[in-house]
Amino acid sequence: MKTVADLKALREKLQAEMQVRSDSGTKVVVGMGTCGIAAGAREVMAALLDEIAKRKLQDVHVEQTGCIGMCEKEVLVDVIRPGEDRITYGKVKPSDAAKIIGDHVVNGKIVQELVVGRIERQKK
Repeated sequence: MKTVADLKALREKLQAEMQVRSDSGTKVVVGMGTCGIAAGAREVMAALLDEIAKRKLQDVHVEQTGCIGMCEKEVLVDVIRPGEDRITYGKVKPSDAAKIIGDHVVNGKIVQELVVGRIERQKK
């Protein structure tokens, strides 16, 4: 990305793609604070969205969040599948997108080598 126009075009593309996702199903959250962006969060988010589109997944909602205080682990990506623990992946690169989407989002298999955190779901 070289210009503000490039950034605006990417934002518009990502917003359009995110609007077609529903709020039910799996949620993927990308850390887009200053630290995440500096580490490559835009490229990771684009790769995740591309992989989701390529697989034609309709029940995946992609969101962005600010810094959560683990700057040394950026790029951070959370995957929240219904009824399962929230898994935080760290040091995610665009090349990891296919594995995270294919293994975890689609098949429920956590990508252990990238895990930096887990929040257990609340029991009802």
